[in-house]
Amino acid sequence: MPSLATLFDKFMVTLVSAAVQLPQGHWRAERDNWFHNRLFVVPGFHDFELPVTAIVRMTAVVAVFLCFGAYGGARASAIPGGDIAGQLTFAGLPRTYQVHVPAGLDRPAGLVINLHGAGETGGGQAALSNYNAVADQLGFVVAYPDGIDFSWADGRGASIPDRQGVDDVGFLVALIDRLSHDYGIAPGRVFATGMSAGAFMAMRLACERADVVSAIAPVAGTLGAAFPCSPSRPVSVLQVNGTGDPVVPFDGGTMLGRGGYSDIVPAPAMAQRWRELNGCPEPVEDVPAPVHRFAAAGCADGTEVVFVQIDGGGHTWPPDASQASGHFFVTHGR
Repeated sequence: MPSLATLFDKFMVTLVSAAVQLPQGHWRAERDNWFHNRLFVVPGFHDFELPVTAIVRMTAVVAVFLCFGAYGGARASAIPGGDIAGQLTFAGLPRTYQVHVPAGLDRPAGLVINLHGAGETGGGQAALSNYNAVADQLGFVVAYPDGIDFSWADGRGASIPDRQGVDDVGFLVALIDRLSHDYGIAPGRVFATGMSAGAFMAMRLACERADVVSAIAPVAGTLGAAFPCSPSRPVSVLQVNGTGDPVVPFDGGTMLGRGGYSDIVPAPAMAQRWRELNGCPEPVEDVPAPVHRFAAAGCADGTEVVFVQIDGGGHTWPPDASQASGHFFVTHGR
């Protein structure tokens, strides 16, 4: 099959040639050595004659046009589904990731970037969160990138990538650009979630590139206490934290992570910061204990901030976190 550009070029050349050689008005015979100047006369029309060469040219136009239409139809078919391993070189570093595309997907509902915790991998996060099932159900393309040294430059300053100045925000934006192009992701339909260090990284991504991500759903993470957060526009947030988390203290303060000690924002204070940044009204608690859901709707630009507090919850990915975040993303694009 010739390329789309080749078919289009041939189509335009043939069309222009036919138009030039067959002027408007009276159609006159022209010498054609091959067909000996024989004419086709259109029945019922007086003084309206088409040379054989014109018929040939017009037939070629139709044939090329049909090929063009058939090729365009093939392009409109479903995106090939499956699990794909990819690599992207960014800032001189080879970065790896996995992508899951639901089978039979014609138009993705969006792109979800799902970030692993410290000491883990993208593949491990896929298994932990079982997010492929949510993607299949809701029509998302989901990507699981790998951090340098199994961690992220999330702004706390403790991890190796943080200390080495790795630009993980830039890497994630470059990955989003690539996948958005490859899978036809609409602007305003990019989201991020993550566990532990991945949650911290999702927070940082939203703080620095709110123009790229519309909503985030961090689980078991907040933000470095000294890290500034001034998003360029409102971002919807679904934040999940357990009061019994032994790794990321619910009340903030000092924590020990993969790279060492760091100070973090308390979970309730982090939710309040997002409410202030988004210009939200006071939250309403709409789920009783032991799972408290504090929802602040009607924020700037139609955003929402939801804080889920799990009494006694540890450093885990709750069983319903994937479903909850997936449905949150469906309704919180731009």
